[in-house]
Amino acid sequence: MTPLLLASGSPRRRELLHLLGLPFRVTIPPGEETTAPSGDARCQASNLARMKALSVAGRNTEDLIVAADTLVVLEGRVLGKPEDVASARHVLQALRGRQHQVITGLAVLPPSTDAPAVQAVETQVWMRRYGDDEIAAYVARGEPFDKAGSYAIQDPLFRPVERIQGCYANVMGLPLCHLFCALKRVGVTVPAAPLEVCEAHTGHRCLVAEAILSRGIVDFAAGP
Repeated sequence: MTPLLLASGSPRRRELLHLLGLPFRVTIPPGEETTAPSGDARCQASNLARMKALSVAGRNTEDLIVAADTLVVLEGRVLGKPEDVASARHVLQALRGRQHQVITGLAVLPPSTDAPAVQAVETQVWMRRYGDDEIAAYVARGEPFDKAGSYAIQDPLFRPVERIQGCYANVMGLPLCHLFCALKRVGVTVPAAPLEVCEAHTGHRCLVAEAILSRGIVDFAAGP
């Protein structure tokens, strides 16, 4: 089997990739938090994922590389990871009771190639009207500081999200069904069924997986 390399320092992405039953190792791309080239959020997410994959490819020529970058977008403005308590509180207050988008750029780079297949996956997210006391408790636990948009959809105590339209795992940082299709495209046999393992792990009943899996890899394209 071609060695699989996850180019990301995110524990959520490691957690999700484990569900597919494939052995892999992790490397953190240099300058992982570097700002993407200009463009809309879908382009930014795609470019960041592409940059991550290419940044580790030169040292790992025998690996199939998976890279991802997730952006939270509110009214066209990209919300990054909070710098401090005040910025985390401000972002969570701005998101409260409102709709926003979570966009993950997903890149798959086969061995000895220099053109990753890249896709931007978007999920619509509606936040519930949580209180300032709930924000304070969440921030006090230190949870927001490594997360785009300052929140985790899967947090069992805060439960910030009211509903979504799209892929749940995408909001966590790695859209599993899209990755499953991309890996199949390059000849990787994936042991686990992504819909079953994702629903079992997250407790979320997915309404979009069948459409994603039936559409397959048509949304992927080789990047420059």
